[in-house]
Amino acid sequence: MTKDQCFYLGHIVSKFSFKGELQIKLDTDEPELYEHLESIFVDYRNKLIPFFVEKSNLQKSNLLRVKLEEVDEEADADDLLKRDVYLPLTELPPLGENKFYYHEIIGYKAIDASKGEIGEIKFVNDQTMQALFFIDFNGKEIIIPVNDRFITKVDKDEKIIYFETPEGLIDMYLEE
Repeated sequence: MTKDQCFYLGHIVSKFSFKGELQIKLDTDEPELYEHLESIFVDYRNKLIPFFVEKSNLQKSNLLRVKLEEVDEEADADDLLKRDVYLPLTELPPLGENKFYYHEIIGYKAIDASKGEIGEIKFVNDQTMQALFFIDFNGKEIIIPVNDRFITKVDKDEKIIYFETPEGLIDMYLEE
């Protein structure tokens, strides 16, 4: 399993007991969907290592307490602290009609209500305060904030996202 076949679930933030239990801070709006996992992948020295989950339960709103198979002592748990946790993309819950996961819209055509076709979505940067679409328009880069007000329709069959961007936003990237 490689990272491009997975999605980031969270980060191991602390130990819970001396018996090897860990707490994972989940990076999701719906942590309850991940309360009863069978397995996880831990990024250990740039390799995804599978671990089976013996038991788990949700603590507070987004902390998942887990007991992993073969992690039975405090030293074993120490070795997993501060590591990222992943799940296969197949574990993502289905989304509604106009909703999408960032990885699935790469390569989609971008069409703006006033400018027409503005290119192809190359990637989404979600590491900033505001997630951003990066769109390639004939070698020029157009950046549009990921904002529900700007997205009018997502056509998954045709692989198109329709935008209605504020006046001047796209122009500032196309000016010489």
